[in-house]
Amino acid sequence: MNESALNTLRRIVAFSAIVEIVTGIALLIAPAAIAAMLVRAEVTDLTILLARCMGVGLLALGFGCWRGWRRAGPGSAAFRAILTYNTLIALVLGGVGAVAHLAGPLLWPAVALHGAVALALVWIRRFREHWK
Repeated sequence: MNESALNTLRRIVAFSAIVEIVTGIALLIAPAAIAAMLVRAEVTDLTILLARCMGVGLLALGFGCWRGWRRAGPGSAAFRAILTYNTLIALVLGGVGAVAHLAGPLLWPAVALHGAVALALVWIRRFREHWK
């Protein structure tokens, strides 16, 4: 992989890590508000608990990937973690919006952002052989 492609990959990993850290903090501080913006459903005590738990998980993912973004490459743990998370969360949130029809005002932008990050990472990894 050439230096330009590797730098792009590292920037995407760093960007995604920052987004997850910010989202994790937001979920810890205002879980009901964030949950209500993502899904159009009743916010209960359980929703708030689960949102805070997700916030903790996002902080762990974000800090773990932020620490390793400078060394991120197609086979690195940071790359695999961010790619896996962005792919799966785009699918889960997209399913919530399309099948359960629970889309709040931030759901589709969140699906688009996570899907775009996942596609960009796959594209860079897939075409790295052409950049040698």
